[in-house]
Amino acid sequence: MSASQVTSVKGKPKSGRVWKSSKQRFSSIKKTPAIHVSFEKRQRLKEERKKCMELSNEIKQQKAAEKEAKKERRRENIRRTQENERKAEVVQVISNPAKIKRMKKKQLRNIVKRDTTKVEK
Repeated sequence: MSASQVTSVKGKPKSGRVWKSSKQRFSSIKKTPAIHVSFEKRQRLKEERKKCMELSNEIKQQKAAEKEAKKERRRENIRRTQENERKAEVVQVISNPAKIKRMKKKQLRNIVKRDTTKVEK
C-alpha cells in the first residue's frame, strides 16, 4: 500500500469524537494568491487622494481666512465704538482734590481718570 491510500482510509477515532476532522499542517494548506492592485491603478488612487487633500486644505485655509477677517472686523468695530464713546464724553476737570473727599461712594464710582492732553500724530 502507498502512503496516499493509508491516509485516505480512516476509521472511527479512538476518542469517539467522530465530528472532529483531522488537522492539517499550515504548510500543506492551499493558499490563494493575494489580489494585487496594478501599479497604474495605485498611481491613479494616489493622485486622487492628493487632489482631495489639496482641495480640503484649500477649503480649510479659506475658512480660517474668513474667520480671521471676522475677528479683525470685530476688533476694529470695538475700537471705533470705544473711540466714539471717548469723543462723546462730557469731561469735568476736578481741580480741587478736597471735592473728592466730600463725594459720596456712588459719585466716586463714576469718576474715571483720563489723560486730557491731546497728542497729535
